[in-house]
Amino acid sequence: MNQDNYLEEAMKVRNLLEEFRGNHGIRYPTILGVREHVFTGSVSSLASFMSKQETSFVTLGQRVLAYLKVRMHYGHPDVFDRIFHITRGGISKASRVINISEDIYAGFNSTLRQGNITHHEYIQVGKGRDVGLNQIALFEGKVAGGNGEQVLSRDVYRLGQLFDFFRMLTFFYTTVGYYVCTMMTVLTVYIFLYGRVYLALSGLDHSISRQARFLGNTALDAALNAQFLVQIGVFTAVPMIMGFILELGLMKAIFSFITMQLQFCSVFFTFSLGTRTHYFGRTILHGGAKYRATGRGFVVRHIKFADNYRLYSRSHFVKALEVALLLIVYIAYGYTKGGSSSFILLTISSWIMVISWLFAPYIFNPSGFEWQKTVEDFDDWTNWLFYKGGVGVKGENSWESWWEEEQAHIQTFRGRILETILSLRFLLFQYGIVYKLKITAHNTSLAMYGFSWIVLLVMVLLFKLFTATPRKSTALPIFIRFLQGLLAIGIIAAIACLIGFTDFTIADLFASALAFLATGWCILCLAITWKRVVKTLGLWDSVREISRMYDAGMGAVIFAPIVFFSWFPFVSTFQSRILFNQAFSRGLEISLILAGNKANQES
Repeated sequence: MNQDNYLEEAMKVRNLLEEFRGNHGIRYPTILGVREHVFTGSVSSLASFMSKQETSFVTLGQRVLAYLKVRMHYGHPDVFDRIFHITRGGISKASRVINISEDIYAGFNSTLRQGNITHHEYIQVGKGRDVGLNQIALFEGKVAGGNGEQVLSRDVYRLGQLFDFFRMLTFFYTTVGYYVCTMMTVLTVYIFLYGRVYLALSGLDHSISRQARFLGNTALDAALNAQFLVQIGVFTAVPMIMGFILELGLMKAIFSFITMQLQFCSVFFTFSLGTRTHYFGRTILHGGAKYRATGRGFVVRHIKFADNYRLYSRSHFVKALEVALLLIVYIAYGYTKGGSSSFILLTISSWIMVISWLFAPYIFNPSGFEWQKTVEDFDDWTNWLFYKGGVGVKGENSWESWWEEEQAHIQTFRGRILETILSLRFLLFQYGIVYKLKITAHNTSLAMYGFSWIVLLVMVLLFKLFTATPRKSTALPIFIRFLQGLLAIGIIAAIACLIGFTDFTIADLFASALAFLATGWCILCLAITWKRVVKTLGLWDSVREISRMYDAGMGAVIFAPIVFFSWFPFVSTFQSRILFNQAFSRGLEISLILAGNKANQES
């Protein structure tokens, strides 16, 4: 059962088996669940969060599900009625894609074939949960992808058809519905922010707010200035808190919750929300969920920056930077009645989400802010970024190979159409910001927007000139570099002249950069989606180089704060004390002393 057992608990198995003869409604039980004891909670704060979350699910959660008759099998220590199952098609399912969460299909099979699943806590079985953030993210990614496939499966369809209305709603929320609601929560943040940015760029927020005040329409004014104060990550911890109150009592539950907050549990749960949303959404759009081997090892070691970047780049970092871009545009051009305090109240939960998604992998990384490790991580990351890909080169060794692997999920025509529609949202930034620049002098003609595309084309051509490196002769590269130097001086002089002799300002320069960044990302997404077309046009190498530049820029944005905090030795000590248990923290400090002594001996 991939679990740990105790002799004392085994003594009670006879009593447990008697439940198969007990009265549990119309039918005898076919699967009988027991509770788990997660013993890895003391390793680190992450292990503690996972063990507490798991404990609430395998105790309080399972009791409620069994009472409502919608408990399935979740890979927990369940006792199966063997004869019932092998005479009704067995337990395992055939497909390794749609049945990737293979354990829950045993519950689906049992329920569909008129079985009865119950839960009684006679015994508890030991279980080791994942203790590192990367393991946890891979596990949650696998489960979220599995739920995406369940949405498409015939078993869930049949259960939905056969259940009565209330049992169907309960079943929905306890299986795929939880992931649907998680995705809806994150989409709500996006829709809210895109709505605010549209109002800000069009000037509607100011005019509607002013009109509402003139007419005395307080409801409209209140709706426009709604405080989006929902900290989405914390709500996933509510069942856990209820479990604490039941198991430990109110005071212990309060102290436990405060301790978890001090150990950045909100950051972790907000980050997990992003993991679940990404993998569930990708599976719904493109299918093809994969088994992700976590290893379940006792991994409390430093993870390199490049490893974290590879794992979370598309699932968290890109999305967090998009939300940050929306917030910056809203702060720059938006209008609220209460001024800056209203801006802060309106956007603080979104900023917390951005910080969580960008920096959680480094906050929870052992020795994440140790200077020597940071220097080594930077060298490793730059080597990976500029290492040439090719046949047989793995994604962990080369950015080019990894980039190609990241596009493997886009395979169907339907998926390409959906990706194209979703990518077009990035064009909003350029369209809105162009008309806000002072150089346009409130000119709202389409010619201005067209001119901005000409400027973008010129920028792409300049980028091609700067990255051109001919290798055939020795005389050419020196001449090319000389031209590139002259071109760089010419560009700086042209920008200086624009600022000096026209209405173009430094603020306009930064605004244009933000707009072109978003449009460039849109073009990249479309080029990757329609890869075959781009390859036939011979533009694929250019697309790859621009993508490399984007990844280098994203990495630099994330790396800069890590470097800053690594300068202060106390940050690393503070991180070890708060996030890891005492024995591990002491071991880290001793290893640092030994490493220093070894370095002295070598010198």
